[in-house]
Amino acid sequence: MGNAIDDLRPAGRRITPLRAEFSRRARSTEVGSVTRAQLSMLAQTLTCTGLINGSESHLLVALINTAPAEAFDKSGIPIVFKSNRQLAFEIGRSAGRVSRMLSRLFDVGLITMQDSGNYKRYPVRNGEGEITDGCGIDLRILIARYAELDQWVKKARVEKKAVDAALRRYRGALRTARHAIVAATGLPEMVLQTIGRRIERLTKFVGLAPKATSETLRRATVLLDWLVDRLMRIPRRVLDPASEPGKMTCPNAVNDMHRQNTTPHQSAFSNEKRRSASAEQPRLQDAGSADEWAFEESLKQPSDQVNDLRNQPQDAVALRDLLAAAPTLREFGYSPTRWAELTRLTPILCRFAGISDDARRRAVESMGERQAAVAVAITLEKTNRHEVTSPGGYLRAMTARAATGRLHLARSVFGLAARHRSWSSP
Repeated sequence: MGNAIDDLRPAGRRITPLRAEFSRRARSTEVGSVTRAQLSMLAQTLTCTGLINGSESHLLVALINTAPAEAFDKSGIPIVFKSNRQLAFEIGRSAGRVSRMLSRLFDVGLITMQDSGNYKRYPVRNGEGEITDGCGIDLRILIARYAELDQWVKKARVEKKAVDAALRRYRGALRTARHAIVAATGLPEMVLQTIGRRIERLTKFVGLAPKATSETLRRATVLLDWLVDRLMRIPRRVLDPASEPGKMTCPNAVNDMHRQNTTPHQSAFSNEKRRSASAEQPRLQDAGSADEWAFEESLKQPSDQVNDLRNQPQDAVALRDLLAAAPTLREFGYSPTRWAELTRLTPILCRFAGISDDARRRAVESMGERQAAVAVAITLEKTNRHEVTSPGGYLRAMTARAATGRLHLARSVFGLAARHRSWSSP
């Protein structure tokens, strides 16, 4: 005869620290401050917060309306004694579904349970027939959390209005931008195609507009308005005045701190070296393959300049120099004034450039957050200039060179800045 195996399955309702806290608050709540009508209206509007769905809201309203109005007075106890089968009949769901929804309402703190030994629900009455206690579904936690939940509903309504307003503005700006491409005259075909691709890239980044945040829609709208101004040849304007860097008295001021040296060349002819177009790789149009020659080739530079660049710390690049080298950042509506802002924008810039999260994480692990942000900005700028056809591969190649100490971001930044000045000068 074999040994009997004890049933190790736990008996009773599952108790979590959160459920225990809700039960404690329900027992210590004073009834009488909130009426049943107020709770019923609150239960119907909780769906806008995302806390519960429509079916759970329907069940909660049925529970509130089941308890008599006097149960919410000072001398009352709002406990519901109906079975799951009866509640299922009233709301048109199965008993199993009602049981799962009650567990969900317990988890989010909208009801608590006072269980009996056999899970039966019944009231306890005194000699005069008044209910003094009972085992069932306790609604006192709703009274305790009424002010908190009502504030959530008000906040959700305000956010919904902001999103609706931003959504209407975004859709109008997107329609205007697409019509402006068709109506634009006198611009080269390559420019029109570039702007068209940028608009489509922007819509892909926003995704489903009704599900986007108001901040995302607002930034996309600002960028679309700027693209329309460019198509209509309206003089360039500032995308976001609040994000524009203030006037600095010292050209070498970075992050509100004066940095003594911001150029990697300390000789008398350093300006010539910094502005030299040879500071970038000579085979720009083929740089999209992200091979070894896609970056700066130190062997083709003078020996003294190569040694100077190798010994130069990577963080010597000023943020203002990076913004001058990568004007695409401003075109997308971003003008960071601190390195911390640029590092926070790096995931968004990767999405614009088509760089995967894995490639960005590997770059951060190899270079650090600041240098990875500089590398992403360079990649985005070269992608926008059609010099790089595989942004993800380009960044991975930069990461590999950084791991071996052969990556010199300073020269890339100064070379891009010099070329931008030469192209924009008359």
